[in-house]
Amino acid sequence: MIAGEKAQAMRLPSDQDATGRDLGDEELALLERAVRSGTLTSTKGSFVPTLEKRFAQLLGMKYAYACASGTGAIHTAIAALNPEPGEEIITSPITDMGALAPILYQGAIPVFADVDPKTACITAQTIAACLSRRTRAIVVTHLFGHPCDMGPILQLARENEIPVIEDCAQAFLTRSQGRFAGTFGRIACFSMQQGKHMTSGEGGIVATNDPLLARRMYLFINKAWGYGDPDPDHYFLALNYRMSELQGAVALAQLDKLEEAVKRRIEAADAIGEYLDGVEGIDIPSVRSGDVHSYWKYAIHVDGSKIPGGAVALANALRPLGVFTVPRYIQKPAFMCEVFQRQSTFGSSRYPFTLARPQAVDYDRELFPGTFAALDSILVVPINERYTTEHAAYVGRSIAECAQRLAQA
Repeated sequence: MIAGEKAQAMRLPSDQDATGRDLGDEELALLERAVRSGTLTSTKGSFVPTLEKRFAQLLGMKYAYACASGTGAIHTAIAALNPEPGEEIITSPITDMGALAPILYQGAIPVFADVDPKTACITAQTIAACLSRRTRAIVVTHLFGHPCDMGPILQLARENEIPVIEDCAQAFLTRSQGRFAGTFGRIACFSMQQGKHMTSGEGGIVATNDPLLARRMYLFINKAWGYGDPDPDHYFLALNYRMSELQGAVALAQLDKLEEAVKRRIEAADAIGEYLDGVEGIDIPSVRSGDVHSYWKYAIHVDGSKIPGGAVALANALRPLGVFTVPRYIQKPAFMCEVFQRQSTFGSSRYPFTLARPQAVDYDRELFPGTFAALDSILVVPINERYTTEHAAYVGRSIAECAQRLAQA
């Protein structure tokens, strides 16, 4: 038994270092080639263009462009749609600020849709409640690797002629009804930050089938300079979001390992779930028939009425066992952060909030019952591609036994 024992806790692999990341000789070999070539800029190199081509092929999409970060990917997608100042982009309140700041930088207003309390994903129903004449786009976030229910969302988007951007930062090789996440909307955005399914430390990729959007995204990543054009110029306001050849070399090696890495994560998640399925007070991830959850993290829900102290108490009980979980995932919904509450943007201007409809910046708690319910109960269990059957069993037993002990206290 684990609960109550004084035996040394198992050291679990961490995606923050070599114990939990599949980085090795393959990455080193490509890095050496990149360094020896003497060409480290992607505008003249070969690794980043090869990565882009192969990633597009993996998804079955026409265009993919690498950039410096996941935030850069979202910014590139938003800029490609070119919203007018004050237009609205519907998004999730359970997301990283890197997915929200680009909206503000492009002069648009993030409008937060509530989420399903179990999946923590936005839905067609919650999106519909946020639509207005100013809605320019919808950003759906496939949280933790769980696919959003895309069918109803796409139907709503088509009926209102609104483009969908898919935030797939946590959803490499996630599938919804047989299709990869990222292939449903107009633009897909991926992140290769340290802890993602594949990593180059930092890095992002955008993908699309639309040639006009592809052109604008390529330009935005390159300061809007028309490389290869007969008479190139800086066509519009844009940044340098290029990925270096060093990052591209690492990412290219990681791409070869992606399918196996996701397979291992799914196996670890399934093994943990075997120990938790049926444990009173614990709700494990559910996956719709026809979907594939790629498990960036393993997120469970803890019922505080059955396990006193809920997710926080369970996290505290697990810590001495070396199982470091994260209650709530984020401590508060994004709209409760100072940038939104104080509208702290550019100097003292409050721009673009000065252009917002009052309803668009109404962050009344009663409007977000699903969001607060999800955050109150969620407990995020870190997993990675280095988890073995033994690691997964240890984590599953630890959670089950700690939950049962708390419930009986």
